[in-house]
Amino acid sequence: MANDAPPRWDRRMQQRLARGEAAALAELYDRFASLVHNLAHRVLEDETAADRVTREVFGYVWENPDAYDPQQGSLRAWIAMLTQRQAVHRLRESQTVPADGGTLTTEALEERIREVSVAARADYIVTSMPAPLRAALELAYFDRRDYREAAAALGVTEDEARRRLRLGLQLLSTAHVQPPRAISPPGYGRAL
Repeated sequence: MANDAPPRWDRRMQQRLARGEAAALAELYDRFASLVHNLAHRVLEDETAADRVTREVFGYVWENPDAYDPQQGSLRAWIAMLTQRQAVHRLRESQTVPADGGTLTTEALEERIREVSVAARADYIVTSMPAPLRAALELAYFDRRDYREAAAALGVTEDEARRRLRLGLQLLSTAHVQPPRAISPPGYGRAL
């Protein structure tokens, strides 16, 4: 039953936004603003640009609530995808001339975009994964604990700790795979 709560919330939120409820936008902003800002900042490495992308993403969601399709995934995932695409668009715009005054090749720009896109997807995957998986990965990565030590710290069996670490790493490995473009709103890659 708990699994049904997020999709139901997503559909209700979309309906409230479609009715023009300002309170719905405020609730959505409270829930996802830090996610949007952090993803944008991760790509752009600029606080002001991340603030701009945050405003643009929530403006787009407010003006186009029907662009979200609950059949394609969660509202959170859709907003994260919008953020990444808009941040990459802004990065392309800002990187046409590098700060050092040299020339930036198309290949170098695309490589930079691939790198920040993978990093942004990895950040999103980690923040979205269930807490038990995230806790196991944090123990292994930040505290340099093996699966036995992680099991003891988490109060689970060694088999369960291995399973959590394996699943968490499998999820993280998907950061290198391009997300499906099926839920992309038409024309969102351009300036809003």
